[in-house]
Amino acid sequence: MSFPNRNNPYNFDKFLQWRNNFNYYTDDTFLQSVVKHFAGKEWEAIDKSARDMSEKVSNRWRDMSDDISLPENRISLQQYDAFNNRIDRLLRPENIKIMEKEIFSEKLFSKNTPIWERIIKMFLIYQNGEACIACPITCTEGEVSLLEKFADTPELKNILQHSRDGINGDFAIAAQYLTEIQGGSDVPANLVEAVNENDGWHLYGKKFFCSVAHADYMVVTAKPKGSEKIAIFVVPSWLDGNKEKEIRNGYTIDRLKWKMGTMELPTVEITFNGALAYSVGPMEKGLSNIIGIVLTYSRLTIGLSSAATMMRAVREAEKYAEIREAFGKQINKFPALASQLRVMDKYAKRTTAAAFKIYQRFYKLEGKLEHDFDKENDKKQNYFDVRILIMLQKITASWDAVDVIRSAISVFGGNGIVEDFSSLPRLFRDACVNELWEGPRNVLLAQIHRDFQKTKQWYISKDFVKRILEGSELSVIEEFSDKLDEFISYPSLLNMDEKTLEVCENWSLFCSRLFHTYQDLALKKVLSNN
Repeated sequence: MSFPNRNNPYNFDKFLQWRNNFNYYTDDTFLQSVVKHFAGKEWEAIDKSARDMSEKVSNRWRDMSDDISLPENRISLQQYDAFNNRIDRLLRPENIKIMEKEIFSEKLFSKNTPIWERIIKMFLIYQNGEACIACPITCTEGEVSLLEKFADTPELKNILQHSRDGINGDFAIAAQYLTEIQGGSDVPANLVEAVNENDGWHLYGKKFFCSVAHADYMVVTAKPKGSEKIAIFVVPSWLDGNKEKEIRNGYTIDRLKWKMGTMELPTVEITFNGALAYSVGPMEKGLSNIIGIVLTYSRLTIGLSSAATMMRAVREAEKYAEIREAFGKQINKFPALASQLRVMDKYAKRTTAAAFKIYQRFYKLEGKLEHDFDKENDKKQNYFDVRILIMLQKITASWDAVDVIRSAISVFGGNGIVEDFSSLPRLFRDACVNELWEGPRNVLLAQIHRDFQKTKQWYISKDFVKRILEGSELSVIEEFSDKLDEFISYPSLLNMDEKTLEVCENWSLFCSRLFHTYQDLALKKVLSNN
């Protein structure tokens, strides 16, 4: 008679062996097909670059990303040194600094780096979560794009070179500070003031939500004294020779925020008290350029990073379900879980295909969205299409990422919530934060509705739907067009009454359904060409 072995021999070795040896690019045939579809003639060179990068992302940088997220490695703020000098030193793990230097040395924003190489490298990097890398990348990308258009002084040209091409092997990191305590999305209500003094512009006031606080340069919104218009300024964190002395450029870091996600990323409250600043672009166009350039890149990154983290979460959940056994069989053989995995896989893949497709359309517009749509008709429609798609993607992809990663965690059962068993709890918290960055869902839903009302005189709903859902059946286009007309005819989403509450609820559902249809078409196109 045999008895069970009370010294339970069960282990997770098979899953760990797969996970530790999986290459994010070379072992993902779907991702390769996406890159091949969009890279076109550049495919071979982009494929080679992705393979080279993926060796580091899938192994060394993956492990570093997990290490820096441990509670004992949490970032802290030392405001004074032993001699009572204000230094505002951010104490960060060494692995953050090493990985940061290596990734920014990839020259992602150099003019010599092809667009699709940049995008696939960012996608691979984002599979490791925020890791104090994703936000710095997109902030630097927005700053570089802004300065490529408006750097017209020696100071701004030097900052552009430092951020885009590096100086003596050192690549600058940028941040963007818009939010003030009265409200993040209500940028026109900002109160930070810019004063033109003898040696240039100086900033005064408080910014309340400042991520990438370790950055070399900050893109900051402020109102020139005596003006109600928002202008853009670039602020060096340190003036020449002062970084080593830990003397900041006329500002203090007042508090380090304790966030539920992106914990490796220092987010702080800042007070400007005369920081030297350089104005960027026409002052009266500050708000337009912030939305059209800086926030646009951030919203694009949220779409791409949401897709990237979904792809990793689904991949690991699928493999675990294939290996894990319960009740005498592999758990992926249970119909309920198999159905759950299939839905998760669909969401991850369609989000990925659509993210690449929107980047393709955006870069055809030369990397900037016009805010006032004052171009000739066809280009005006293109600008509007991409603007709306980017906002739809931001609210839909970030929403879906939370659901998909949470579902992936559930596949692991109790192990799914154990922080050192899997990276998924960290990716889940990061996804929750992504939902709020650069405009929460309701703010963007209201903006999309206003945009349609502004353009309805020259751009009818059916033409918009037909353009973004090219390839759909006529019945689908007509259904979405009719519903869109119905929503646009409703004058305002700001009236506090029962009818408006009902319209808001249905508008949210409609926008998600419209963008999911767009994603499905993008995925279908990728799959049909491979």
